[in-house]
Amino acid sequence: MTYSLRALLGLLAVANIASSSPAPQVQTRHNPAIPGWHSDPSCVFVPERDNTTFCASSTFLLTPGIPIYASKDLTNWKLASHALSRESQYPDYNQSIAQTDGIWAPTLRYHQGTFYVNVIYKNNIFNKVTGLIFSTTDPFSDDSWNVPVHYHPSFIDPDLFWDDDGQAYIATAGTNLQTLDVTSGALGEPSRIWNGTSGEFLEGPHLYKKDGFYYLLTAEGGSGLNHSVTMARAEHIWGPYQSYENNPVLTNRDTSEYFQNVGHADLFHDANGNWWSCALTWRSGPEGETYPMGREMALTPVVWKTGEWPSFAPVRGIQKGWYLPPSRSIPGDGPFASDPDVVDFKPNSTIPRNFAFWRWPNMNSYVISPPGHPGTLQLSPSPASITAGHRNYTAGYDGKEFTLIMRRQTDTLFQYSVDVSFAPRVQNEEVGVTVFLNQVQNINLGLVMLPENGTNGTHSPLALHFRFLVSGIQSNAKKVPMPSVTPVPKSWLHHPIRLMIRAESETHYAFFAASVSRPWDALRLGQAPATIVSGGVGPFTGSLVGVYATNNNGKGSTKSYISRWRYTGLAQEIDNRDLVPS
Repeated sequence: MTYSLRALLGLLAVANIASSSPAPQVQTRHNPAIPGWHSDPSCVFVPERDNTTFCASSTFLLTPGIPIYASKDLTNWKLASHALSRESQYPDYNQSIAQTDGIWAPTLRYHQGTFYVNVIYKNNIFNKVTGLIFSTTDPFSDDSWNVPVHYHPSFIDPDLFWDDDGQAYIATAGTNLQTLDVTSGALGEPSRIWNGTSGEFLEGPHLYKKDGFYYLLTAEGGSGLNHSVTMARAEHIWGPYQSYENNPVLTNRDTSEYFQNVGHADLFHDANGNWWSCALTWRSGPEGETYPMGREMALTPVVWKTGEWPSFAPVRGIQKGWYLPPSRSIPGDGPFASDPDVVDFKPNSTIPRNFAFWRWPNMNSYVISPPGHPGTLQLSPSPASITAGHRNYTAGYDGKEFTLIMRRQTDTLFQYSVDVSFAPRVQNEEVGVTVFLNQVQNINLGLVMLPENGTNGTHSPLALHFRFLVSGIQSNAKKVPMPSVTPVPKSWLHHPIRLMIRAESETHYAFFAASVSRPWDALRLGQAPATIVSGGVGPFTGSLVGVYATNNNGKGSTKSYISRWRYTGLAQEIDNRDLVPS
């Protein structure tokens, strides 16, 4: 692995800070630290919580929103809770239409025994920006997070910082600073404290106080191939701020590195006093075309000597950093980020903590182990279809919920499957599996009731078909695969049907189906490039895999029954064609 000279010298400097102190051990980790869509990460170390680091990320239209992860070793990350888990906390989600609406750029902080998440909700269609301050004393409980305090920011990407006198401040994009009352949302007058190094997309600010200086960390260049992290500091919180002469402090722009779009960073230290930075990144290479998992969280060590500017090691797939003893001793019932899904929907169980919905769901559409169907998830079809939005942001969405339940894609190579029991009676009733980025970028294999042999006559008999359908006109794909329809073999109709998705490479997904009576005898029914779920109108999010059910705006109401939900990560790509086991 290649390191910058400055980073190597920094690591050596820390090892020799004091001759009486043993040299810190070096540990090798892999990036992304939290794989899959975890954009705009923010982390805080909390010694009072058994020396645990907590991180949060953006979720846009995904619910539950704002996942909180916990780790003691910065390697094993466990889903602790969601700050936004109940529709009563913020019902306005279901006014969201544009693919980039929703929850943007949380800042996670800890102050006097309480955890705070400061975030904005953005509605692009109605030009609405609302600040939300969530808080809890128990980060391992969804229910403990409050109904957020509302405020009205002028800008996005709100930071949260307490000075030594207890006054709270909020810094926002454009590096505007103002006082904030976290209990009422009252704001002071904003003042711009720094103009950045380029003046372009000055976003994601965070303030820190160290060695008598106020340090301002920001992102510049926009989330994309020009993304970078820059710093300034001042002796007084209102400035004037001096720009660091070696800016940017962190970036992979204008390089051939596999990890690109490095930016929107945060700083925190561990129990040994060693510093770290989390940042978002794409695994795309300099082409910036194929990155289906979107913006993921990378971790890199930082040397921050007394009175000096911090020195960041560059983001790479193999990352050498400070040693922390391995630990999976984290409270709560959430999964670790790298865990597979082995879900059998047993009676009296609940929806797994890592499952997600697009906007607030109608939970009556999801019933675990209903009478007569133990070990299944019953899905009621929604009128809206996730595949309807071929032309614009709003097509196919009329304000009603989708029946769509998913989990993040967290591995470059993976296999996902569910068994489906479905006996439709009405034309266009459908249930299927999907790789989903948003309403206009998704790849789907459905079981759908259609006229036999492609006929459309009024009295044509109906039969169950496989339909492979891709929505991706507004994506990075140069060519979108055409739809295809294949009759389900009649011998399969007496057993559940297994639908499968495989990421066979970093660039393509393949879709299969088999009768559960002969699962080894699978039909390959479609293939699509990962560029379908990269960029486009969803550049800030990442792909999810799961199941949908719809009557395609028809009259059908047949329920489907999902069982044996399996997601298995196979490998992570950490450099161009360099794979490690998941």
